[in-house]
Amino acid sequence: MHTREVDELAGLLKAISHPIRLKILCLLQDSELSVSSIREEVKTTNANISQHLNILRNQGIIDFRRDANFIYNRISDRRIIELIKTLQHLFCTGEPSGNHRQQHGRATPGGH
Repeated sequence: MHTREVDELAGLLKAISHPIRLKILCLLQDSELSVSSIREEVKTTNANISQHLNILRNQGIIDFRRDANFIYNRISDRRIIELIKTLQHLFCTGEPSGNHRQQHGRATPGGH
């Protein structure tokens, strides 16, 4: 990877690393949603949702469209959808988080 690519990827990962932003992206992976729908699902204030949506927009992760008095948000890059699906598959499968047991201070695959 070149320095520019590393910097862009680091910015992307930093932008999605907040729990609320991750939840927003999980919600948006299958369809676009209005700001009010996102707020209801995330259970936070309008101001807080707006702040997080702006961070995601500024990084080019999501885009929006206006329809009358509503703003609908969607993930703008298919690679982000694939990343979120991969993260869910790896970390949200319902398996216990102790899948990689600690042995002498190091994680060991398969618990050995």
